[in-house]
Amino acid sequence: MDNLKGISSFVKAVEEGSIAAAARRLGISAAAASQNIARLEQQLGVRLLIRTTRSLALTESGQLYY
Repeated sequence: MDNLKGISSFVKAVEEGSIAAAARRLGISAAAASQNIARLEQQLGVRLLIRTTRSLALTESGQLYY
């Protein structure tokens, strides 16, 4: 189940362009969405997103996964 939350958070973050916007669309907090994505990345063993305070970008692995 956690995997599905991570996938959902990841896909919405890519589509919305930010984790905060994805969280709003999913009805969860930004912290929860970020943690979901971090757990997904840990399970997969790859970094999917490059996060900064002002931007969100897909890594090469993130592009392939998306």
